[in-house]
Amino acid sequence: MDSAIVFPGMGPCDFTTVARFMLVNPVARRLVAVAGDVLGYDLFERYRETSGDYSEYAQVAFFVNCVALATWAREEFGIAPGLCAGASFGGKAAAVHSGALGFADGVRLTAELVRYETEYFAAEHPDVVTQSFVRVPQERLAELLAEMDERGEWYEISCQVDDDFHMLSVRRDVLEELRSRLRAQGGLPLYVMDPPLHCRAFGGLRDRVEAELFPTLTFTDPAIPVVADQDGGVRDTAAGVRDILLDGIVRPVRWPAVVGTLRERGVTKLYVSGPDQLWGRVGVTTRNFEVVALDPRWATRPLRRDRAAQEHRAAQRRAAQENLARAGASPS
Repeated sequence: MDSAIVFPGMGPCDFTTVARFMLVNPVARRLVAVAGDVLGYDLFERYRETSGDYSEYAQVAFFVNCVALATWAREEFGIAPGLCAGASFGGKAAAVHSGALGFADGVRLTAELVRYETEYFAAEHPDVVTQSFVRVPQERLAELLAEMDERGEWYEISCQVDDDFHMLSVRRDVLEELRSRLRAQGGLPLYVMDPPLHCRAFGGLRDRVEAELFPTLTFTDPAIPVVADQDGGVRDTAAGVRDILLDGIVRPVRWPAVVGTLRERGVTKLYVSGPDQLWGRVGVTTRNFEVVALDPRWATRPLRRDRAAQEHRAAQRRAAQENLARAGASPS
């Protein structure tokens, strides 16, 4: 196995970046229409008219675009890697692409989770946010966390993106002090996520979602194994994929563990399906794989599509010739 496909976690995505793809690409148009039928509203119009990087409409649109890009790449060029993974939010698209969850259920899951999270965080943990930061190696992070332990400050590591790139959940009233300490250690604080992500403290949200929302969804064994973003384990059953999505509420993302599993499985090329400014660009990813970005700009540029098609057809010809050679035949 030499390739895998991953679906990125969601970051801020300007509407104009994806609007043309959603209107022009035939797969995207088809899936946007299906999503609208499932939700009972025009997704494109709601997304265009509603502000906020993480509104229900922005999140559903991001999910739809990630799935559409992977589907289009498979239909147009035959790109069908044998493993998939989703980083954080991308787990929903990975579940659908793998075949473990139907697209309509994926749309419902995405929209309903926004509503559950909004209600939960209005009542529980309203003072918790998640700070992302880079340039803080593991040993310096350990020192900083030891200082917080000494002061009795609550925190949880919500995500490890790379060796020096983490996301830490803390109480809002210590945020400025944390940012100051990060800078003092040579770190660079980035964006703050509110509501926060991936904490053991959110067990109440996980329990409610499992009891109320997940019984309305149908999971089946995936056609493509899914690498769990919490520990790098490979899941090839309906229950395994279901647990990835539920555990994402309460367990941190460990992206280096995903990378390690993909490398162990012989992956050298990584397709990143969706608007991405992070997961396909960090060092732990680019050092280990040839990264191919399946993004809306790429999918709406005819010249680049033609070149990709030529490269894929050439790869198919080489593979066919190798198979013939192994069988003792000679290509015509």
